[in-house]
Parts: sequence; C-alpha cells; structure tokens
Amino acid sequence: MSDNSQVLKISGERLEVEIARPGTFYSGSRFDWTGFITGVLLDGKHTFCAPESLIPGEGSGGFGFCNEFGIHTPIGYDEAKPGEKFHKIGTGLLTRPDESDYFFFDKYEVTPFPIKIDCASDQITFDVEPVECKSYAVHMTKTVCVNKNRMIIKYILKNVGFKTIHTEEYCHNFISIDNNPTCSDYVLKFPYSAEAEETPQVLTVKGNEITWNTQPQNDFYIVPGGFKPVENHTWELVHKPSGVGVREISNFPVQKMAVWGKGHVISPEVFIEVHIEPGQTQSWERIYEFFTI
Repeated sequence: MSDNSQVLKISGERLEVEIARPGTFYSGSRFDWTGFITGVLLDGKHTFCAPESLIPGEGSGGFGFCNEFGIHTPIGYDEAKPGEKFHKIGTGLLTRPDESDYFFFDKYEVTPFPIKIDCASDQITFDVEPVECKSYAVHMTKTVCVNKNRMIIKYILKNVGFKTIHTEEYCHNFISIDNNPTCSDYVLKFPYSAEAEETPQVLTVKGNEITWNTQPQNDFYIVPGGFKPVENHTWELVHKPSGVGVREISNFPVQKMAVWGKGHVISPEVFIEVHIEPGQTQSWERIYEFFTI
C-alpha cells in the first residue's frame, strides 16, 4: 500500500474494508476525518456503504460508516467569539463565524489536526495529535481492525488540556445492503421495545422491530425509547430477501438511540456521552458484525 494512496485498505478472512485517507474523500467540518469508512465488502460480494445523498453536493458529505463528535455539544463554542476557533474532535479547530448558535449542518472553516497513520494488513491506527485551544486539548487514538466477519473501531481519548471535555459521539452508519432501496424488504431489530413518542408514517413499529411500509420520499427520523436499561446494546439490520445483514454491538452506556434515513439509506445511530476530566482517559469500541442468514 502506497503512503500516498487516498484509500487505505484492510482485510481479513471475510471482510475487506476501505478507509479514506484523512482530508481526501472528506474534508468537511461535521464528521471525524479519521476512520472514515467508505467501503465494506463481505465474502467478496455483499456491500453496505451508501452516500448521505444521491444528489451531488447535497447534504453534509457523509458516506458509509463515519462518526461525529459534538453534534449537540461542541467543545468551547460558547466561549469563542466570532472569528475565534473551537474544538471539533477528530476534525480540527473550527472557526466561529458569527453570534448564531452552532449548527452541525453548517459549513465552518477547518484547521485540521495533525494525524499520524500506522497501517497493517488487518488494522489501521490514527493518532490525532492534540492542539490546545482555550485550554481544551484532546489526544485521540482510533484503530479500525477486522477479524473474520467483524469490523471493530476502538477509541482512546485523553484529556491533555486544563478544562473538562464534555460532548457526545456517535457513528452515522449510512447503510444500504447491496444497494437495495429502503422498503418493506428491510427489518431493523432491537433487544427491547422500539416504540417511540413519534413514529413517521412510512414506518411500522411492532415490539422490537421497525419495518418500512413503502420507500420514503423524504427523510425519516425516529428515537426508540427502550434502550436505557439495556447492557451490551445491539441493533440488527437485515435485508430479508437476501438474508444479508449487519449488527452493531455497543459495550458502553448508551446515551441515546436514533434512526435516520431516506429512500436509499438507513442509519441506526448509537450515542455515547464523552466526559473526561483533565489528565483522564475515556475509551470505548464499536463492534460491527456483517453476516448472511
């Protein structure tokens, strides 16, 4: 693998994974530049990664398995004056343009963090060097590895600044199994009731399952409410005609569960609270299993 290649690749017995080199495929201000996974291939034939939008230039540039820090709680934004910088973990120092509230969908000027990359055949490690801003600084190490039919993303964050880091992280999971559109062929399963306060008309919630009545013409969003007492949280998305699926296993306290999508993509999103005192470290991992029934 060339050090200058824009796509980094790892593989195992059943999986091939493509990861965009930071700042090439994606260079926006929303998502983490490290571990931006643009391709997952199971058994040489089943694909899972989809774009946020099928219309070029629309959306915020999401693709495949990409995560975001601080969608609701950007670090230091309220302390920054217009023209000053604030932290977006995994992305860089962003510039606050005016007095308006932070909005994740807006485009901010990015000064990217320095990133070191260590590559092996079955894993890639991204070492994000800390940059101090308003007494905040985070050293992040993220490793993406494969083992049989599993893709594992490991996070280690150390607070090397002088202020508490308090934000959230989730992986957006832009999924389309073998490019099949969102419709009644899919079922999304949880180990608890998927009932929500509001359910979009295109969805049916029955017990622990979400299904689709028709192909959505617009975005849909639902927040299943039964996750709070659950340990070792999981969700499982299956394309029923082919029996191909993916599940995510989260061995950490889940802050929130949400499902977003549209006519070509389904995105289950598991949130974790990030709270790190100065000098302390927080670590967690996301495990994805890709399978056929």
